[in-house]
Amino acid sequence: METECALSPNVDHDGSPERQHNTRRAGDQRPSRSRGNGTAQIRLMLADYHTLFRAGIRALLQTMPGIEIVAEAADGREALRLIAAHRPDVALMDIMLPNLNGLDAAARVGRVFPRTRVVILSMNADEDSVLKALRSGAAGYLVKAADPAELELAIRAAARGESFLSSAVAGYVVADCLKRVDRERTSLERLTPRQREVLQLIAEGHTTKEIARKLGLGVKTAEAYRGELMKALDIHDIATLTRYAIRTGLVSLDT
Repeated sequence: METECALSPNVDHDGSPERQHNTRRAGDQRPSRSRGNGTAQIRLMLADYHTLFRAGIRALLQTMPGIEIVAEAADGREALRLIAAHRPDVALMDIMLPNLNGLDAAARVGRVFPRTRVVILSMNADEDSVLKALRSGAAGYLVKAADPAELELAIRAAARGESFLSSAVAGYVVADCLKRVDRERTSLERLTPRQREVLQLIAEGHTTKEIARKLGLGVKTAEAYRGELMKALDIHDIATLTRYAIRTGLVSLDT
């Protein structure tokens, strides 16, 4: 998927998130859900592996008028199931989720549930992480260290069909995006979505039988995917595959 540089908002020189100019996707006419007083209701799904952090975000969201939390998830596959069941307007997802990471989950949401806009939450403010999120089709990228006001701005922008980047990252992403968009894809990006799924599950310590069960595959098919993955990366042992997944940011040490 190409980096959607056109989605990056312009930022005024003071970097104020309130002054970011967002861009609506062409033809995105989203239906509004009324709370009975004429105000549009934004239905939101929250996904984060860390229970205490999720509770803090939930408490913050509950102070924001017109935002309703319809579901919560602790991993990427659960998030996809809940999006299918509830069809929220916005999915607020941590970039590092177990079983299926936030970026691959965001890409799948974009293909299967295009009316749900994904805002990625991340500890990282580096350029590579932001660009990976944009390539995945995310509507927004929010650094966890951001001011709480940015959280509400990001959600409301996404619900309007617009894009949003944290003020901490927006400036350099806009400046560098065009220079990077045509660069060769990384080895991780060259993997198929299924190969990335298998790689993540291997790195998280799942056996071949467990991987087969989680993906709804036969054991021989799962073994074949593992073989294709090792051939594609020229890596031929589990320990090195795991180190590769950690180094490329597909999994973290605490998930």
